[in-house]
Amino acid sequence: MAKINQQRLEEALGLLGELLASRGRPSEHFVVCGGSSLLALGLVRRTTTRDVDILARMQDSHLVQAKPLPNWLLEDAEEVRGQLNLPEKWFNTGPADDSFFRLGFPEGLVDRVVTREYGPNLRISFIGRYDQIFFKLYAAADQDTGRHYQDLQDLHPTEEELLEAARWTRTQDPSEGFLFVLGELFKHLGHGTLVDRL
Repeated sequence: MAKINQQRLEEALGLLGELLASRGRPSEHFVVCGGSSLLALGLVRRTTTRDVDILARMQDSHLVQAKPLPNWLLEDAEEVRGQLNLPEKWFNTGPADDSFFRLGFPEGLVDRVVTREYGPNLRISFIGRYDQIFFKLYAAADQDTGRHYQDLQDLHPTEEELLEAARWTRTQDPSEGFLFVLGELFKHLGHGTLVDRL
């Protein structure tokens, strides 16, 4: 099962777009975060990802819940997987958490996405560097995985960017335990005193 590099990502999304168009599917516009967005925009040194993480749907310049994906789209994505030997569930809504819609996305996220068209029926908006810092900080603190931490380092956030990102993550998880983890992350990132400004 091949991991997805930048070239394979474009190939997979292009093929998916072709299938949607040839089968007369409804037009779809998704906002994508995570490793595939980092790859698409060339933001970090990592060379592969396992999947395309759908954060939301875009409708009339507003973010709306992407779950669940329609069965016909899952079937088309599965066909792409078979043709290109991609990982299972390579096109998924794992990050489309209800809490983001209740508690809020980073302010102005919609204005900062980079949108690409893959045929007439598929548009993908990749979140940019600034918003990646927010989501990667949250993921590194919440999930404690080295991949998110490495991505965060590779984005080279400034102290002010980290502070803004941390303030947003606190709207998602205001617990003392999460605050402690943020403090530890800041120490590893060389900004140990930043937690005192939250």
